[in-house]
Amino acid sequence: MNFSTWPPLIVVDVEGNGTHPPDLVEVAILPVRDGRPDLTTARSWLVRPPRPVTARASRVHGLTNERLARCPPWHDIAGQARTALGHAWIAAHNAHVDYRALTAHLPGWQPAGVIDTLRLARATLPHLPSHTLDALIDHLDPDLTQATDHRHRARYDTHATALVLLTLAQHYPSWDHLTKTAVPPGLPGAAEPDEAPTLW
Repeated sequence: MNFSTWPPLIVVDVEGNGTHPPDLVEVAILPVRDGRPDLTTARSWLVRPPRPVTARASRVHGLTNERLARCPPWHDIAGQARTALGHAWIAAHNAHVDYRALTAHLPGWQPAGVIDTLRLARATLPHLPSHTLDALIDHLDPDLTQATDHRHRARYDTHATALVLLTLAQHYPSWDHLTKTAVPPGLPGAAEPDEAPTLW
C-alpha cells in the first residue's frame, strides 16, 4: 500500500451521554498522514450535554456529569469541530454510529467518504471470532504507548482505530481496493452500483 496516494483522512470517535438519540460528551479527531497518525494535529473536545449522562454511559467511558459540568456546550465548539473535519474522508470503528452522530450535530456537513474499520476487519480477518476494537487490539497488538487516556475515551479510541486501519490497509494494493471493501453501502464514498442493462 502506497500511503502517499491517500486523500486527506481523519479518524474520528465520539462518546455519548447514553440517551437516545445521544448527546455528545466527547469528540476526538486524529488525522492520518504518510501512513501514520499525526498526533501534532489531533484535536479533542469535552462537551457538557443538555441531558445528564446515564450511569451506564459513565461506567463505559468514565465521564460523569460532575466532570462535564464546566465544559462548553456543543454549540460553543461545533464550529471548531466542523473546521477541523473539513470535508476530508473519515474513518471510525463501526462508523455508522460516529457518522450519524456527527451529521446530526453538524447540519450540512458531509465527509468525502467514510471508512469503517469494523467492516474492513471482518473482510480482512474473517477467521477472528470477534472484530470489536478490543479484539483487534488484542490480535494485532498495535503500539499504543503514545495513546492518550484509556479505552472507551475518544482520544484513545481514535489512536487505536488509526493503527488498526493502517495495519489492515497493508492487505490491499491501493486506496481504491481498500475503499471498495471498507466503505459501507449508502455512506459517502461507497462505490456506485452497476447500472441495470436497458434498451436504447
